[in-house]
Amino acid sequence: MRILLLAVSVTALFLIAQDRNDTSAAPQAVPMLEGLIKPFTEVEITSAADGLLETVDVDRGDIIQKGDVVARLESSVQKATLDLATAKAAAVGQLKTREARLAYSTAKLAQDEALFKKGLISALEIETSRTDKQVADAAVVEATENRRLAELERAQAQASLDLRTIRSTINGVVVERYLSPGELLTRQSDEKILKLAQISPLKVEVIVEAEYFGKIQVGQTATVTPAAPINGTYEAKVTVVDRVIDAASGTFEVRLEIPNEDGRLPSGLQCKVKF
Repeated sequence: MRILLLAVSVTALFLIAQDRNDTSAAPQAVPMLEGLIKPFTEVEITSAADGLLETVDVDRGDIIQKGDVVARLESSVQKATLDLATAKAAAVGQLKTREARLAYSTAKLAQDEALFKKGLISALEIETSRTDKQVADAAVVEATENRRLAELERAQAQASLDLRTIRSTINGVVVERYLSPGELLTRQSDEKILKLAQISPLKVEVIVEAEYFGKIQVGQTATVTPAAPINGTYEAKVTVVDRVIDAASGTFEVRLEIPNEDGRLPSGLQCKVKF
């Protein structure tokens, strides 16, 4: 009887220990973490051309769309160059004159060929007609090439002018304005005109302890609660999970995205994230 009781006790202790081991081995849920809401991207706008800043069409806090004009350089010389190139490209007088000469040379050669067959003109005269026709052909080719070159020069002048009109590369908001009209821009100085931020969507950056690596996956959703004065919660989706753990801190970074089409949620806020 004592042996049976001892066996039951040992079995019970074994099951309790096994249960404790199973509990300690169970995966821990990712706790609520601190995060930071940031713009999806930030862009500093400069100029690809040298020149005097003529206008800055936006200011801090302005909402902008991709392609909107945000600044212009003084461009009177470039506009005059474009007008000249456009006039050259539109000119057709030279080509029409040479086409008319070619038509005359072609008709004359046909006539002279008939006369030569009848023995009414000499070999020298027929060769002269043939040469005139070849020269007229070459003149038309040259005039056509000149028109093509003039069109390319017009396109080049247009591109040079377009470089002096500075446009936004994103949908977003003006964060900072660095320069004002009248200031000189050079590519060597690398001066910035504006700083823009895309705020739809927003991104959330979270630092996670290494022990939770593998428990957060791209595509997973989370609930983001911004700090005061913003109320409410927002659903976000994981877009980036670092594959390298920082050895010094024993952490890795996770990035999420929050839709923000109406722009109600500002960037720069601390937040809490629950996966």
